[in-house]
Amino acid sequence: MAAGLVCGSRLFTIRHEQAGFVAGTQACQQAVLAPADCHGLDTSIRLALAHRIAVLNEDEALARFYAGHLHALAPDGAVLALAAGRSDMADPLAGMARQADLVTMDNAAASERQLVALEAAGLDRPQIVALSELIAFVNYQCRITAGLRLLKA
Repeated sequence: MAAGLVCGSRLFTIRHEQAGFVAGTQACQQAVLAPADCHGLDTSIRLALAHRIAVLNEDEALARFYAGHLHALAPDGAVLALAAGRSDMADPLAGMARQADLVTMDNAAASERQLVALEAAGLDRPQIVALSELIAFVNYQCRITAGLRLLKA
């Protein structure tokens, strides 16, 4: 997908020799982007955050992938602002934006204070866990696709 691997290429074949890894990554993507129980964080918010994180990681291919899926849902202006990197929207979106930006750009600076701030912004604990899983997965995905692109080159 975003790594630009061509079906049948040597790297594609090598990557798919680890079927459990590929299947696990795809299952995780499904679980964080469109879970059975969204805990009040609908798919458009999740895709907006994924796009935001991909942009912060300067991963243009993943950003395009997430933007395409987001725009297909015709989200409202606040969700589009979240995806665009803005932080001037109301909570809880502003709190989610701050958390995604902090963990993506300066993970070492993240602390329990930010979790308390997310609760103050209106997120409950299951939503905070879901947000954390999403942020972790998309950052992981950016690193994996960057590594695959390097191997491809």
